[in-house]
Amino acid sequence: MARVAAAGVAGDVRLWQDAGIFTVVGDLIRSAQRRVMVEMYELGRVDLVQALGAAHDRAVDVRVITDPTVQASRASAVRLRALGVSQRAYPIDDTRHQIDHVKLLIADGEAVVGGMNWGAHSDRNHDYVLETRIAAEVGRLSAIFAQDWALAGGHPSPLAAALGAVAQTAPGDEIRRMLEGALLGATHRVLAEVYTLTDAQVTAELVIAHRRGADVRVVLDPNQAYNLHAAVMLRAGGVAVRWYPVPRGVLLHAKIGLFDGVLVLGSANWTVSGLGVNHELDIETLDPQAVGAYGSRFESDWARSAA
Repeated sequence: MARVAAAGVAGDVRLWQDAGIFTVVGDLIRSAQRRVMVEMYELGRVDLVQALGAAHDRAVDVRVITDPTVQASRASAVRLRALGVSQRAYPIDDTRHQIDHVKLLIADGEAVVGGMNWGAHSDRNHDYVLETRIAAEVGRLSAIFAQDWALAGGHPSPLAAALGAVAQTAPGDEIRRMLEGALLGATHRVLAEVYTLTDAQVTAELVIAHRRGADVRVVLDPNQAYNLHAAVMLRAGGVAVRWYPVPRGVLLHAKIGLFDGVLVLGSANWTVSGLGVNHELDIETLDPQAVGAYGSRFESDWARSAA
């Protein structure tokens, strides 16, 4: 698949990591003047709930979509209603064991999308989000939020599939197509940090990239037993795999890969559910500063991870 990431200028895109993510999230909510749109799988940070209420009090259009299967999100929905904030629960499909796994913030003309939940202890985890001011990206993210808001209000109106820098799953298979396009196009390097990797097709394509001569290295979360089989299969195919050194109570929660100069990250684990069942949201960027920031962090993580 051809690269179709939107072009921007210096400063339009920034990669945020770990606890620093909540710096940009808090700043954007507090400074918003027109709108704050949030779609969040786990919403449990009281400070951010209060910040959303404060934005509503200063006449900002605040809307929040949560996943009803998460207890912390249900409790936050109650608090938001008490604060007068418009909120809706995403209508998940229980028969498919689906979740709304999206992590999205839109504030005026900026957006933040990635893998970090807003849980009470999420700031302990290793994760990434991308902040973007690129109009085409913010526009597509806004359209996806509007699609989800309508669905949660009982009026489904799914967007048509699109090829671009923003991809969603359920509806559609845009994330799988984005990920596989990046994998198939990589000739020099594939550097991935993944919370859960179980999708057989993605595992095979990582091996194929290695056999093409690319430097393929994968860091996995050791807490996820599901990753053991993927590690065995990748190593059998010659791919280097290491385990992230997580302290007790901490996760490698990222879902991110660098494919030559293309960075892909978001909410979707590299699993059958993440790429085909859950409602998920990913983004890609060619921004050299974001690519460089991740490449540097990956090498640091790789060096201190165990084989």
